Amino acid sequence: MASRRNAQQDREITDKDIIGLKDFDQLGQLLLQLQDVGCERDRAGNRSLHMDQYCMLILLYMFNPVVTSLRGLQQASELKKVQKKLGCARSSLGSLSESVAVFDSERLKPIIESLGEKLAPMVSDRRLKDIPHVLTLVDGSIVEALPRIAMASFRDAQSGSGMKMKWTLHTHFEVDRSVPTKMEVTPTAGGEHDERAVMDRMIESNRTYVMDRGYAKFELFNRIVETGSSDVCRIRDNSVFTVLEEKPLTDADRTARVLSDQLISLGSDNAKNKPSHPVRLVVIEAKPHKSKGKPGTGSTGQNCDGFLRIATNLLDVPAEIIALLYHYRWTIEIFFRFFKHLLGCRHLLSHSQNGSKVQVYCAIIACMVISLWTGRKPTLRTHEMICWYFCGMADEEELLAHLSRLKKPSEVRKPIL
Repeated sequence: MASRRNAQQDREITDKDIIGLKDFDQLGQLLLQLQDVGCERDRAGNRSLHMDQYCMLILLYMFNPVVTSLRGLQQASELKKVQKKLGCARSSLGSLSESVAVFDSERLKPIIESLGEKLAPMVSDRRLKDIPHVLTLVDGSIVEALPRIAMASFRDAQSGSGMKMKWTLHTHFEVDRSVPTKMEVTPTAGGEHDERAVMDRMIESNRTYVMDRGYAKFELFNRIVETGSSDVCRIRDNSVFTVLEEKPLTDADRTARVLSDQLISLGSDNAKNKPSHPVRLVVIEAKPHKSKGKPGTGSTGQNCDGFLRIATNLLDVPAEIIALLYHYRWTIEIFFRFFKHLLGCRHLLSHSQNGSKVQVYCAIIACMVISLWTGRKPTLRTHEMICWYFCGMADEEELLAHLSRLKKPSEVRKPIL
């Protein structure tokens, strides 16, 4: 696999490899508002690569399987067809690498928000009809950048492969619309970059956050509730609590493998910080296992003693639904696999935090574009078909035929990328 990919990277990219660019017209109009970003000091008008053009090249990289690296992207910028359709001039490798220093990645967030407003709900689970607020899954995933200079923050001690920059994608994923709506990129480190600290800065009102035990922190629970949202979070196996009331289980609860449903006082009696609101604990049966990976790698997950302990401030929702909410958390794991493997984010093109953010936010835009185009959540097969279309191996009729098999033919629209 590696040799095939390297051979593809070394192959010269030609005009015939880059087709389907007419479908980038609407994206170009959407990103046009970024054209002057970073040009404040360029009074002489010497800048040749603007932020909107850079983002269009990144999107081309994500949707065309022929372009597999930053060097391949630079080569594509030399093609007349690319220059004409994307409105950009030939870009040097240095320009592509260094220009992100003056591009403000935060300017992509309003574009993501505007696209998110156009997305209609795709997941309709009647069992969730009584869940207050917007169901939002929270998790993080690590990606790597391979910088050309030895300025990486972390050494990959496990593989011994030298210096690598590692970043964490702190992600909020809406279940109904099947897309990420917020994503922050930080170094993989503690302190202000700890997943709980980042989550604290990303909290919004009117949401039901579903989180794993890495986010279990009393102050964070309090902040979520004080903001006008709810939390459903797995707590650690050794968590300390006092049972205040046992709630009866229904047959539906037992079918969902719920073992107990209790109102509790979370934390020890002498704890300085405790939840300032009523807390409910739903315990679910699970398969016990011990991690076989190296400490800190998370390669096979954390230990489980056979019980999932779910803390929540949702006091009136059936216990079986609390179990269902935690089950939905795996949706974000599936999304991360799609996001990294299909949209070029397994290895980031830039070693800077701002450059990584630009690529990640462009990938979110790509996810939303696929959803708006197809009316379905982004999937491996659909992304592959779009890539075949862009490299000329599938025509528009074949692409529309694929989309027609995903939903009713009357709903299929022509490409609007």
